Amino acid sequence: MDKRKKKKYNKKYNILFVIAAIVILAYILYAIISLVQSPTDVFIIEYGKVSLEEPTIGYLIREETVIKGSNYQNGLVPIKSEGEKVAKGESVFRYYNSDEEEIIQQIKQIDTKIDEALEKQTEVLPADIKSLDKQIESRIENLSTYTDTEKIREYKNDINTYLNKKSKIAGENSPIGSYIKQLYEERSIYESKLTNTAEYVTAPTSGVVSYRVDNLENILTPTDFSTLNKELLEGLDIKTGQIVATNNEEGKVINNFECYIATIMNTENAINSKVGDQVKIRLATSEEIDATIEYKALQENSDEVLIVLKITSQVEELINYRKISFEIIWWSSTGLKVPNSAIIYDENNLAYIIRNRAGYLDKILIKKLKETKSYTLVDNYKTTELTEKGFSTEEIKKMNNVALYDEIISKPKSEMLQ
Repeated sequence: MDKRKKKKYNKKYNILFVIAAIVILAYILYAIISLVQSPTDVFIIEYGKVSLEEPTIGYLIREETVIKGSNYQNGLVPIKSEGEKVAKGESVFRYYNSDEEEIIQQIKQIDTKIDEALEKQTEVLPADIKSLDKQIESRIENLSTYTDTEKIREYKNDINTYLNKKSKIAGENSPIGSYIKQLYEERSIYESKLTNTAEYVTAPTSGVVSYRVDNLENILTPTDFSTLNKELLEGLDIKTGQIVATNNEEGKVINNFECYIATIMNTENAINSKVGDQVKIRLATSEEIDATIEYKALQENSDEVLIVLKITSQVEELINYRKISFEIIWWSSTGLKVPNSAIIYDENNLAYIIRNRAGYLDKILIKKLKETKSYTLVDNYKTTELTEKGFSTEEIKKMNNVALYDEIISKPKSEMLQ
């Protein structure tokens, strides 16, 4: 071969080599891009939970009885604290007396005079006085650690009782006994005036005490749900999640055994729901509680429905609110859980998954049980069900079943069904 022919041959060879290299590189790039755009990851089938839930906004409806006295303008003194249980007829709060501050100051001044007189006297019973002093000191120390209003009131009464006993003992056993006795009698008069002129407000029924009165107690009532509608609820102009403010004039007693949540929805699940359906709701605290659809009504000129849910737990935790955000869990089930992306359908709309076992791919017919936007619970068809769908005995024998821990292709290609 002469030099000219050899040179021409090398040139053609180089061109073919370059073309081949470009083709191979293009194929590799295409494969990489295809893999990134449509990866064929695997998924391990596990036994899991699938639930269908939808977020919504709800208005709290309770059986609430507002209690108020005639001296409300003076401001109230709680006897039962916020959220505390009360029995019918028990005192819930009292109102300040119009001249209460003046009476209290008079009692303080008398106590000071009694203490001064006690310091001057000498002929007392040391053992009795010492015992009372210890009990007074003990109660005073405990007062600084307790937050329970009932306990604080009890300890204050104890302290007053011990002081009175101390005054009596000192008055009867000292040279200035008549003076101390006179002070003690004067103090008792003021105490009686303070107690006898106070207005106490009692509970008309048993329940839980609250001082968060928002004037909606007679509007959002469980007596007649037919009065509720979207226009009424939205017209209340309540902020979602806002804590109802306390007031200093009145309180209320709430039925702590049940309450209701009214919500307006237009989803398919809400429209297809029925009175008596059992659902769950998930609060902002992530707590899930059982609920029952108590009432349902289609809204006029709209595809929305009003749903009233009844709950019988966590009632006391919702006292602070009138409007909340929450989720309705329409259903939840457990079973073999697969991602929807792993399911492909044939021309008869039958669902399949592609199992990968040691590199060998099998198509497996599956029975869909429950489905959400992301996952589906699946099972195997019974022989009778397959026969009804038109499969022959031989075809059924050759079928593989889906099982726990199967490795399946999460994004299979439709051609894998062939």
